[in-house]
Amino acid sequence: MTTGTPFNVRCTLSFGDIYGQILAWMAVIFASLAAGLALMGASRPIFALVGVGLILVLSLPFLLFAFVTTLLNHIQLEPQQSS
Repeated sequence: MTTGTPFNVRCTLSFGDIYGQILAWMAVIFASLAAGLALMGASRPIFALVGVGLILVLSLPFLLFAFVTTLLNHIQLEPQQSS
């Protein structure tokens, strides 16, 4: 039985790669909080909670997908150098 080439796993992800995603997530959070505060003065404040929850629940899968795909695109397999 022959063995394959050993690989080193290297992650080249830097803060600059996810900086835009962090800013987008913060914008979503602030927009949902602003919507919640705007609706809080309404006659039914439950709409404020539903609005904030809806914004966060609907945006979270897309932002997580963007982060995970960015992370996976920055993982490299490099063959080990035999010394």
